[in-house]
Amino acid sequence: MFTGIVTDIGQIDSVEDRADGLRRIVIGCNYDRASIDIGASIACAGICLTVVDTAIANGRTTFAVDAASETVALTNVRHWRPGTRINLERSLKIGDELGGHIVTGHVDGIATVKSREDLADQVRFVLTAPQSLSRFIAKKGSVALDGASLTVNTVEGDDFSVLIIPHTLEVTTLKDWQLGTAVHLEVDLMARYAARLLEKSN
Repeated sequence: MFTGIVTDIGQIDSVEDRADGLRRIVIGCNYDRASIDIGASIACAGICLTVVDTAIANGRTTFAVDAASETVALTNVRHWRPGTRINLERSLKIGDELGGHIVTGHVDGIATVKSREDLADQVRFVLTAPQSLSRFIAKKGSVALDGASLTVNTVEGDDFSVLIIPHTLEVTTLKDWQLGTAVHLEVDLMARYAARLLEKSN
Protein backbone atom coordinates (compact mmCIF):
# COMPACT_ATOMS: atom_id res chain seq x y z
CA MET A 1 0.00 0.00 0.00
CA PHE A 2 1.07 3.59 -0.69
CA THR A 3 -0.14 7.12 0.01
CA GLY A 4 0.53 8.85 -3.30
CA ILE A 5 3.21 11.08 -1.75
CA VAL A 6 6.16 10.92 -4.15
CA THR A 7 9.49 10.62 -2.32
CA ASP A 8 11.95 10.60 -5.21
CA ILE A 9 12.22 10.96 -8.97
CA GLY A 10 13.92 7.92 -10.45
CA GLN A 11 15.54 7.56 -13.85
CA ILE A 12 15.49 4.48 -16.03
CA ASP A 13 19.06 3.18 -16.43
CA SER A 14 18.35 0.17 -18.61
CA VAL A 15 15.54 -1.94 -20.07
CA GLU A 16 15.93 -5.58 -21.05
CA ASP A 17 13.24 -7.72 -22.65
CA ARG A 18 13.31 -11.32 -21.44
CA ALA A 19 11.34 -14.49 -22.12
CA ASP A 20 7.52 -14.55 -22.17
CA GLY A 21 7.19 -10.78 -22.43
CA LEU A 22 8.92 -10.09 -19.10
CA ARG A 23 10.81 -6.80 -18.98
CA ARG A 24 13.71 -6.21 -16.54
CA ILE A 25 14.04 -2.52 -15.68
CA VAL A 26 16.90 -0.96 -13.73
CA ILE A 27 16.07 2.36 -12.06
CA GLY A 28 18.47 4.88 -10.53
CA CYS A 29 17.31 6.66 -7.38
CA ASN A 30 18.43 8.64 -4.33
CA TYR A 31 17.36 6.02 -1.79
CA ASP A 32 19.97 4.40 0.45
CA ARG A 33 20.75 0.99 -1.04
CA ALA A 34 20.93 -0.56 2.42
CA SER A 35 17.30 0.46 3.04
CA ILE A 36 15.94 -1.42 0.00
CA ASP A 37 15.25 -5.09 0.64
CA ILE A 38 14.98 -7.66 -2.13
CA GLY A 39 11.24 -8.31 -2.44
CA ALA A 40 10.28 -4.80 -1.34
CA SER A 41 7.50 -3.00 -3.17
CA ILE A 42 8.17 0.38 -4.77
CA ALA A 43 5.57 2.37 -6.69
CA CYS A 44 7.14 3.34 -10.02
CA ALA A 45 5.01 6.00 -11.74
CA GLY A 46 2.14 4.56 -9.71
CA ILE A 47 2.79 0.90 -10.56
CA CYS A 48 3.59 -1.39 -7.63
CA LEU A 49 6.71 -3.33 -8.67
CA THR A 50 8.87 -5.77 -6.71
CA VAL A 51 12.58 -5.16 -6.20
CA VAL A 52 14.62 -8.13 -7.50
CA ASP A 53 18.14 -6.66 -7.25
CA THR A 54 20.01 -3.59 -6.01
CA ALA A 55 23.40 -2.10 -6.85
CA ILE A 56 25.50 1.05 -6.83
CA ALA A 57 26.24 2.53 -10.25
CA ASN A 58 28.19 5.75 -10.75
CA GLY A 59 27.78 6.56 -7.07
CA ARG A 60 24.00 6.21 -7.17
CA THR A 61 21.68 3.50 -5.90
CA THR A 62 19.92 1.42 -8.52
CA PHE A 63 17.24 -1.22 -8.12
CA ALA A 64 15.88 -3.69 -10.63
CA VAL A 65 12.25 -4.70 -11.12
CA ASP A 66 10.51 -7.15 -13.45
CA ALA A 67 7.35 -6.03 -15.25
CA ALA A 68 5.08 -8.83 -16.43
CA SER A 69 3.80 -8.89 -20.00
CA GLU A 70 0.35 -7.62 -18.96
CA THR A 71 1.89 -4.64 -17.15
CA VAL A 72 4.02 -3.86 -20.19
CA ALA A 73 1.00 -4.09 -22.50
CA LEU A 74 -1.42 -2.01 -20.41
CA THR A 75 0.80 0.75 -19.01
CA ASN A 76 3.46 3.22 -20.06
CA VAL A 77 6.15 0.70 -19.09
CA ARG A 78 6.22 -0.24 -22.78
CA HIS A 79 7.49 3.27 -23.55
CA TRP A 80 10.14 3.48 -20.82
CA ARG A 81 13.66 3.95 -22.15
CA PRO A 82 17.02 4.85 -20.55
CA GLY A 83 16.67 8.42 -19.31
CA THR A 84 12.89 8.28 -18.70
CA ARG A 85 12.04 9.99 -15.39
CA ILE A 86 9.43 8.42 -13.11
CA ASN A 87 7.87 9.17 -9.73
CA LEU A 88 8.89 6.80 -6.93
CA GLU A 89 7.32 5.98 -3.57
CA ARG A 90 8.34 3.41 -0.97
CA SER A 91 5.59 1.21 0.47
CA LEU A 92 3.71 2.38 3.55
CA LYS A 93 4.87 1.20 6.97
CA ILE A 94 2.67 0.96 10.05
CA GLY A 95 2.96 4.27 11.86
CA ASP A 96 3.87 6.30 8.76
CA GLU A 97 2.03 9.55 8.16
CA LEU A 98 -0.84 9.11 5.69
CA GLY A 99 -0.36 12.36 3.83
CA GLY A 100 -2.28 11.56 0.64
CA HIS A 101 -4.86 8.78 0.31
CA ILE A 102 -4.73 4.99 0.22
CA VAL A 103 -3.15 3.96 -3.08
CA THR A 104 -2.68 0.30 -4.06
CA GLY A 105 -0.25 0.71 -6.96
CA HIS A 106 -2.65 -1.13 -9.28
CA VAL A 107 -3.14 1.13 -12.29
CA ASP A 108 -6.74 1.18 -13.51
CA GLY A 109 -6.11 2.80 -16.88
CA ILE A 110 -4.50 5.60 -18.84
CA ALA A 111 -5.68 9.21 -18.64
CA THR A 112 -4.63 11.72 -21.30
CA VAL A 113 -3.74 15.37 -20.73
CA LYS A 114 -6.32 17.43 -22.63
CA SER A 115 -4.99 20.86 -21.70
CA ARG A 116 -2.35 22.60 -19.58
CA GLU A 117 -2.81 26.10 -18.19
CA ASP A 118 0.19 27.71 -16.50
CA LEU A 119 -1.25 30.13 -13.94
CA ALA A 120 0.59 32.65 -11.76
CA ASP A 121 1.31 30.23 -8.90
CA GLN A 122 0.11 26.80 -10.06
CA VAL A 123 -0.67 24.70 -13.12
CA ARG A 124 -4.14 23.50 -14.08
CA PHE A 125 -4.38 20.27 -16.02
CA VAL A 126 -7.53 18.91 -17.63
CA LEU A 127 -7.34 15.17 -18.29
CA THR A 128 -9.64 12.73 -20.04
CA ALA A 129 -10.28 9.44 -18.26
CA PRO A 130 -11.38 6.20 -19.94
CA GLN A 131 -15.18 6.15 -20.02
CA SER A 132 -15.25 2.99 -17.89
CA LEU A 133 -13.41 4.82 -15.07
CA SER A 134 -14.88 8.31 -15.18
CA ARG A 135 -17.81 7.33 -12.96
CA PHE A 136 -15.34 6.73 -10.10
CA ILE A 137 -13.98 10.30 -10.30
CA ALA A 138 -15.78 12.93 -8.23
CA LYS A 139 -15.23 16.61 -7.51
CA LYS A 140 -13.10 16.99 -4.35
CA GLY A 141 -12.35 13.27 -4.48
CA SER A 142 -8.91 11.73 -4.87
CA VAL A 143 -7.04 10.20 -7.79
CA ALA A 144 -3.49 8.96 -8.21
CA LEU A 145 -1.82 10.16 -11.41
CA ASP A 146 1.58 8.64 -12.20
CA GLY A 147 1.62 7.72 -8.52
CA ALA A 148 0.91 11.22 -7.16
CA SER A 149 -2.12 11.68 -4.88
CA LEU A 150 -4.17 14.60 -6.21
CA THR A 151 -7.51 16.22 -5.40
CA VAL A 152 -10.01 16.47 -8.25
CA ASN A 153 -10.98 20.09 -8.89
CA THR A 154 -13.76 19.75 -11.46
CA VAL A 155 -15.49 16.96 -13.35
CA GLU A 156 -17.35 17.23 -16.67
CA GLY A 157 -18.22 14.00 -18.44
CA ASP A 158 -15.02 12.00 -18.86
CA ASP A 159 -12.88 15.10 -18.25
CA PHE A 160 -11.55 16.16 -14.88
CA SER A 161 -9.12 18.82 -13.71
CA VAL A 162 -6.40 19.04 -11.07
CA LEU A 163 -4.47 22.05 -9.78
CA ILE A 164 -0.77 21.48 -9.11
CA ILE A 165 1.09 23.69 -6.63
CA PRO A 166 4.76 24.68 -7.16
CA HIS A 167 6.09 22.20 -4.56
CA THR A 168 4.39 19.25 -6.27
CA LEU A 169 5.71 20.40 -9.65
CA GLU A 170 9.21 20.56 -8.19
CA VAL A 171 9.30 17.10 -6.58
CA THR A 172 7.42 15.07 -9.22
CA THR A 173 7.44 14.53 -12.97
CA LEU A 174 4.11 16.36 -13.37
CA LYS A 175 5.89 19.49 -14.58
CA ASP A 176 6.84 17.53 -17.72
CA TRP A 177 3.21 16.92 -18.71
CA GLN A 178 2.07 18.50 -21.96
CA LEU A 179 -0.95 18.21 -24.26
CA GLY A 180 -1.41 14.54 -25.13
CA THR A 181 0.75 13.12 -22.33
CA ALA A 182 -0.55 9.70 -21.24
CA VAL A 183 -0.48 9.15 -17.46
CA HIS A 184 -1.27 6.25 -15.16
CA LEU A 185 -4.62 6.61 -13.43
CA GLU A 186 -5.67 4.85 -10.24
CA VAL A 187 -9.13 5.78 -9.03
CA ASP A 188 -9.97 6.07 -5.34
CA LEU A 189 -10.36 2.64 -3.76
CA MET A 190 -13.31 3.83 -1.66
CA ALA A 191 -15.12 5.02 -4.80
CA ARG A 192 -14.73 1.55 -6.29
CA TYR A 193 -16.14 -0.14 -3.18
CA ALA A 194 -19.03 2.33 -2.97
CA ALA A 195 -19.92 1.69 -6.62
CA ARG A 196 -19.77 -2.07 -6.09
CA LEU A 197 -22.02 -1.89 -3.04
CA LEU A 198 -24.52 0.17 -5.01
CA GLU A 199 -24.49 -2.38 -7.83
CA LYS A 200 -25.16 -5.20 -5.37
CA SER A 201 -27.95 -3.30 -3.59
CA ASN A 202 -29.67 -2.60 -6.90
